[in-house]
Amino acid sequence: MRMTTIARSIMRAVTVTSVAALAIMPATASAQQADSAAQPIRLVIPFSAGGGSDVWARFFAPLLSRHLPGQPPIIVANEPGGGGTRGSNTFAAQAQPDGRTVLGTSGSSLFAYLLGDFRVRYDFRDWTVLMATPTGGVVYVSSDLGLESWQDIGELVDQPLVFASQGITSLDLVPMLAFRLLGLDTNYVFGYTGRGDGLEAMRVREVNIDYQTTSAYLRYVAPMVAAGEAVPLMTWGIVDAEGKVQRDPTFPDLPTLEELYEHLHGRPPSGPEYDAYRVFSSAGFAAQKMLVLPAGTPPEIRQTWLDAIEAARKDPDYISQAPAVLGAYRTLVGDEAARLAASVAEIDPETRRFVVDLLANEYSVKLSE
Repeated sequence: MRMTTIARSIMRAVTVTSVAALAIMPATASAQQADSAAQPIRLVIPFSAGGGSDVWARFFAPLLSRHLPGQPPIIVANEPGGGGTRGSNTFAAQAQPDGRTVLGTSGSSLFAYLLGDFRVRYDFRDWTVLMATPTGGVVYVSSDLGLESWQDIGELVDQPLVFASQGITSLDLVPMLAFRLLGLDTNYVFGYTGRGDGLEAMRVREVNIDYQTTSAYLRYVAPMVAAGEAVPLMTWGIVDAEGKVQRDPTFPDLPTLEELYEHLHGRPPSGPEYDAYRVFSSAGFAAQKMLVLPAGTPPEIRQTWLDAIEAARKDPDYISQAPAVLGAYRTLVGDEAARLAASVAEIDPETRRFVVDLLANEYSVKLSE
């Protein structure tokens, strides 16, 4: 069998430098290479440890490693900063198209791109999307505020609230718009490098309102609720096939923002602020976490990863553990994930202008240098 150019270069290097090499080398060479110690694969997460993206990555890493040829170890590399832009910029500039470096994106890195944040040095459209994991999110408050359930939301209206933010152009834009709609007096403390930091700030009572994506909420916040330390208020919900907002299937007992708004104000939300919330909530959570390869990755490397992802989704450990770790959402793979990614990587110019003006006028955030 004739060896491919990629395989010949790998053999000259006398090491495994690409997971795809094992898939496209002759069978005997593949077996020999699989027996050797495969070099680690880096899964870059552009946020600090302990947040939803970190939990998501550490759940998938051993499963994907198990099903990639040669079972190379996958190392989760946290590279926080800039609301998800720093690690994403580094990936775009330095990752080689050899299958050994992948990026876990988040709504935060997507939002900065959509809003034209001057820190962005990447283009979502350049990347090869392998999978997209929808997720939800839960807003919760400290029990010190005196609420017993979400139905007591009215008691928050006159109380000063403090939220730990990784940046107003990050995924935190969704709760910012939600809190404004609800009329909550929320003060933002900027400079945190991920939602994991926000969680820690809640634990030590530096802040009193927070949200976490589903994976982090299930792992870290649910025990706080059970212990009487936190009270959940609402979820972002999901959008059904008709475009209507429904309750999050992972948290069916919690209201959506729309329900909470009507409970508080006696009417459904409307207006440009709500329209912006709806756009960013959908973009931020429908394709909240994506696994991508860098630009220029060869098709055979993409296929090797897709085969591993499909095998991982059939793994008994995934089947038994995913609902408790990730929630009741369906992971999209391959072309289906790519189509979803393409649909959320665009924004209506009018909505973008509204949000950019809001950030400039209300928060003195300038998105251009």
